[in-house]
Amino acid sequence: MSLYQASFRVRHECPYRDLSERYPDLTIREWYLSECQVLEITSADTPTEQLLEDIRELGTVLHESVDESGVHVVTQSCLCSLEGSIIERFEDHACLYQPPTVHQQGWEHYTVIAFDEGDVRSLLSELDADRDIEVLSKTALAEQQVPHSMLTPVDQLFEGLTDRQLAALQLALERGYYEQPRKTSLRDLAAQTSVARSTFEEHLRKAENKLLTNAGQFLRLLTAMSSGNPLQVDRDAPAVDTAD
Repeated sequence: MSLYQASFRVRHECPYRDLSERYPDLTIREWYLSECQVLEITSADTPTEQLLEDIRELGTVLHESVDESGVHVVTQSCLCSLEGSIIERFEDHACLYQPPTVHQQGWEHYTVIAFDEGDVRSLLSELDADRDIEVLSKTALAEQQVPHSMLTPVDQLFEGLTDRQLAALQLALERGYYEQPRKTSLRDLAAQTSVARSTFEEHLRKAENKLLTNAGQFLRLLTAMSSGNPLQVDRDAPAVDTAD
């Protein structure tokens, strides 16, 4: 099975279009993290006070470096003012979004990977219907062209996990629960917390389920790049509904 990668840029109204148009040397890299987003803003030019003020208005500044070599600012802000539908459109067309989104000179640059070239075509056609779009590249990918790190954005792997589920997963991992042989038990893990064993187990099982579900799309991409069948799976066998 082949993989297809498309890189394109779109132009529409968003909080960063005006900023990147007014400052052509500015580059904004955008990562989505659950209920917030992280922006890395860079420019090789010495920034003006107006530029710095405009950047600080985007959200909470996590890091700021300003000198004669330019500006490097990392901010965090909520997603309430942003259009989230374009990422949802990628998913609707079975296209895997490759972060970050890059904003330059009024354009948003995106890269997606898909199993089928037709999915890429249908996505681009839909986007073209309601915004300016320019396709920069559209190519078939060989296995060696796709770094595994591109297939596992951290924010997507842990999407939907609650704080308690993440904490349960981290505790189990740190205490050796997933090692072979196991170094601890669910009873011992729960005893280190303020919740009952049944509650801790529920948090852990839900975390495992969500993590594996989120990883499924990346797993399919990895296995699609291999023509082998190491377990000799019968691809034509019907799915079994009952658990063993």
